[in-house]
Amino acid sequence: MSDYDNTNTGALFKNDKKEKENHPDYRGKINVDGTDKSLSAWVKKDRNGNSYMSIAVSNPYMPNQETQAAPKV
Repeated sequence: MSDYDNTNTGALFKNDKKEKENHPDYRGKINVDGTDKSLSAWVKKDRNGNSYMSIAVSNPYMPNQETQAAPKV
């Protein structure tokens, strides 16, 4: 096991599954004070044409167990 502490760190990766313009350009994860969160980022341009990233933090996606297929017996 590693002794690496990932508290208050994160990473973004290019979203290769982007299908619509409103989908994020980058996605990833971040740990904030010991709590894992999801990151989304969009590359935008300001009124002067300068590029910047707009970022959103959310709770990780947790599929509803009721909607998951039941295991085959």
